[in-house]
Amino acid sequence: MLDRVDYTAYVTARAPRLRRTAYLVCRDWALAEDLLQTALTKAWRVWDRIEDDPDPYVYRILVNTHASWMRRRWHGEISTSSPPDSADSRDAVEAVDRRDQLWPALGRLPRRQRAVLVLRYYEDLTEPQVAAVLGCSVGTVKSQASKALAKLRIDPSITSPAAGGAR
Repeated sequence: MLDRVDYTAYVTARAPRLRRTAYLVCRDWALAEDLLQTALTKAWRVWDRIEDDPDPYVYRILVNTHASWMRRRWHGEISTSSPPDSADSRDAVEAVDRRDQLWPALGRLPRRQRAVLVLRYYEDLTEPQVAAVLGCSVGTVKSQASKALAKLRIDPSITSPAAGGAR
């Protein structure tokens, strides 16, 4: 069991990385900070029951809280008196490097697939660790990662010559 002093040390050491993970899951810095604070508050409540490594537990709280928030949030259209300005996306894509092209493509993936990729490749967790965090089987992690990577491979913003990602 971990004590409250361990919690303070954990938060101090891991908060920047957890914040980045929250951002990669939700794609919004303000929401990521709220998500992290909520996750850390939930972890604080049960900290004395967490054994050994708290990372998988906190990652699971992050992913589950985000999923819960997205289920509750309305994602419909918002009417305006005039259409928004449209920018030529080709110029914007040509202006950014390959790494910046990946983030929007990652943001277009379904939440579960995005969570698998973030935990597996950004956080460098093993497949069994990702499965434990997400509460699913290792096979589900593998299939979700495979589907997500397949979608990224055919994403035109990454693979088009204008985007600088031609193979």
